Amino acid sequence: MPNARGLAGFNPRHLLSIADLNRLDIEMLLELGETYLDLSVQKDSKNSVLAGKTLINLFFENSTRTEKSFELAGRRLGADVINMAIAQSSVAKGETLLDTAATLNAMNPDLLVIRHGASGAPALLAQKVSCAVINAGDGMHEHPTQALLDALCLRQAVQEDGGQLDGLRIAICGDILHSRVARSNVQLLNILGCEVRLIGPPTLLPADADRWGVDVFHDMKTGLEGCDAIMMLRLQLERMGGTFIPSKREYFHFYGLDRAKLAYAKPDALVMHPGPMNRGVEISSDIADDPDISLITKQVEAGVAMRMAILHALSLRGDRA
Repeated sequence: MPNARGLAGFNPRHLLSIADLNRLDIEMLLELGETYLDLSVQKDSKNSVLAGKTLINLFFENSTRTEKSFELAGRRLGADVINMAIAQSSVAKGETLLDTAATLNAMNPDLLVIRHGASGAPALLAQKVSCAVINAGDGMHEHPTQALLDALCLRQAVQEDGGQLDGLRIAICGDILHSRVARSNVQLLNILGCEVRLIGPPTLLPADADRWGVDVFHDMKTGLEGCDAIMMLRLQLERMGGTFIPSKREYFHFYGLDRAKLAYAKPDALVMHPGPMNRGVEISSDIADDPDISLITKQVEAGVAMRMAILHALSLRGDRA
């Protein structure tokens, strides 16, 4: 079982935002996550960090990767895991989030993972429950566990160069306006000393993006120049109330990652995507499926390990509280 002594200085009570973490917190989580990347450690029957504890997954939005990886992470740590079926719950009958919080709190859970369509919902919930709350994505605000697993995956990919992310030039491309993944990754990568670039059409970039501590580009050629890694983002059509792009075909022509655009980056540039992918819209299949450059499958693998580390760290913090 991973040694918990390295988490002695980990103080966050909840994980609602990357802003809840300092660099030392992030490094501790990444180091523990690296330990859990070993499947033999993940599946060690003696690893019962969460034995006797209850984890509730409360997902108001559909999810495959995030919900299932949290479920698997909790079970591998020995927790009792409850997945709330929102469509069959009292929420579907009109119950408010605060009433749901009061109900869940009465069940005395130890960890509560929430995904919600409203920005700030996890923070509100954290004020009303006595357990640790983990933000699994809230509106267009943040997705901190995705950013952490992305950093873990990228750190593993550059192990030959020491595994350090400081100084790496990373481009985040596509629908940044609607992306909570982008917001969390920008914060985390800045803390870790990366040079972050945002690339996308003006309609899909936040008006204040130039104040995020990043360089902003509107074309792939100049934006990808010299980049070590490229993180493509899904077009979130479900969050678009108007016309943000002329067509998917034209979007791919200018902003979809294909071999021609990949050539603008460094020859050994790595490619990432948080999923789900729209093939032929934001990324071509031959790049997404190329094991020499694509980290997409490894991001999914890192998801379980990183979420095990997060649950482990927060459970220890709760024991000390």
